[in-house]
Amino acid sequence: MTPETGSTELWKITLGELDEKMGVKIVEESVDRVVATMPVEGNRQSFGLLHGGASLAVGEAVGSWAAVIHASTLGKTAVGVDVSATHHKSAREGTITITATPIHLGGTLTTHEVLITNETGQRLCTLRITNLLLDRKA
Repeated sequence: MTPETGSTELWKITLGELDEKMGVKIVEESVDRVVATMPVEGNRQSFGLLHGGASLAVGEAVGSWAAVIHASTLGKTAVGVDVSATHHKSAREGTITITATPIHLGGTLTTHEVLITNETGQRLCTLRITNLLLDRKA
């Protein structure tokens, strides 16, 4: 996720291996908001519910992408330093939407709220992720 050294061009999201296996699709990407979707099918635990770990993995990815996009405007990159989540409700089927919006966009730290909702807009999970902004390595 490291943009080219010396460039202040907005970083564009590239899916990683796990993102692809989970079926993540990017809907929107900007400094103000990153939105992705993911199917519940293929991401369920043994009781047939959306796996909490899948929610955390996709939420952390979307929040980190949002931080890297902001960091790219400063010629920097970002690394996660803290993530926490509260699971409110689960899902057995359908597609979830993951939306990251900034709480704080600084020159050293960013904090994003990441909401995971179902197809009817019900909140399934709320994450908060903090990323440290670093100078890019040559």
